[in-house]
Amino acid sequence: MSAELMCMMVGPIATNCYLLINKETRECVVIDPGDRGEDIASNIRKEGLELKAILLTHGHFDHITGVEDLRKAYPVPLYAGEKEKELLEDTMLNCSASMGSFRAPVTAKPDFFVSEGQILEIAGFKIKCIETPGHTVGGISYYIESESMLFSGDTLFEGSVGRTDLPTGSMGDIMHSLNDKLMKLPDDTKVFPGHGGATLVGDEKKYNPYCNR
Repeated sequence: MSAELMCMMVGPIATNCYLLINKETRECVVIDPGDRGEDIASNIRKEGLELKAILLTHGHFDHITGVEDLRKAYPVPLYAGEKEKELLEDTMLNCSASMGSFRAPVTAKPDFFVSEGQILEIAGFKIKCIETPGHTVGGISYYIESESMLFSGDTLFEGSVGRTDLPTGSMGDIMHSLNDKLMKLPDDTKVFPGHGGATLVGDEKKYNPYCNR
């Protein structure tokens, strides 16, 4: 395996920000810079990495707040799901307007929008985009078959799924995303969610109460 993974827990809701690193080239991808963009950039410099892109699983404020500061240091392409455009640009939909005086509302403008089945070749990895709506309408999970890795955002958590009561959420959609897409991946696929600990697809099939059996 050529992948190394670093995880930073950032922001007021303890969001997992991942640095996916190619051990051979030291190129990397950042997934969900939810806050502390300057600190993420500092870690990239400290580790001697070359940032190639930023991927967003969805557009809620706790997954995008660090984008602007990170891109000031590293003006790399930003990717997100094509159906997430409105939420990314609307501070009410992405819930940043409801944070009050805690922090300013935030938006993000991707350079590239991705869709179901699209393969991104970045930092030496082939990253498959899987549309996984339910938590938001345009959520994307990123699957790297060669590394048996899945970045599930807030679609799949260890033993649970993301909430569906926020704007554009749908319980029906998240159940479809979980059972008809993510649970079709190999059992040994390592799942790295937007919050909480990592898990395996096989374990979720056995123990996650939202999975059909």
